[in-house]
Amino acid sequence: MINEIEKLRDIIQNSNNIVFFGGAGVSTESGIPDFRSADGLYSGNYEYPPEEILSYSFFMENTEEFYRFYKEKMLYPEAKPNDAHKALAELERQGKLKAVITQNVDGLHTQAGSVNVIELHGSALRNICMSCKEIYTIDIILQSKGIPRCTCNGIIKPDVVLYEEGLDSARINKATKAIYDADVLIVGGTSLNVYPAAGMVNYYNGNNLILINKSETSFDKYADLIIRESIGKTLNEAVNNGN
Repeated sequence: MINEIEKLRDIIQNSNNIVFFGGAGVSTESGIPDFRSADGLYSGNYEYPPEEILSYSFFMENTEEFYRFYKEKMLYPEAKPNDAHKALAELERQGKLKAVITQNVDGLHTQAGSVNVIELHGSALRNICMSCKEIYTIDIILQSKGIPRCTCNGIIKPDVVLYEEGLDSARINKATKAIYDADVLIVGGTSLNVYPAAGMVNYYNGNNLILINKSETSFDKYADLIIRESIGKTLNEAVNNGN
């Protein structure tokens, strides 16, 4: 493991065009569960399957039930950035990291200080009135009883991509260009099973594809370096020497 982190540290030190692509595993060390573990986001007693609850049609037809699940399972306002978020923000400050591409909606990369963050699935911190397009913070959702409504009485929808909704084309284009142009692509905390987001890794042309994930992924055979360790510990040691 020490040799693998030393390799990663050397790769980072010799590159000024790094892109990070991350998933749910980046935030589990901040206390946010992943989706399908025993205590994950999809565990619990609900009348409908979670994938159905988190669909656009369910949101439109059963808005109150959607918000019951959403507030219980998707919002973690007390969560703080962990060592992975902080190390990536430090790499950006050093001018080495050009973009963070995340499938998460928790906003922790931005909270840690990263600026160029591409949120493929949106952000739970932003909420938009479906009628007048007024933007609200997460507080409107947390404080509401039943269905959150705007001052115009319109229904407020989280600015997150639900099932049945497509990813924003501008975000896709920005992410794929960043990956295509990168010298180093670090992929962490994701099994790379969620498409179309995972397919973006195919745009990488370089010779330093690094996978940091505790379990195997379908892209392992293409990786130049695989590290099966805590992503927070790995990035902290590689970027900050564990300090």
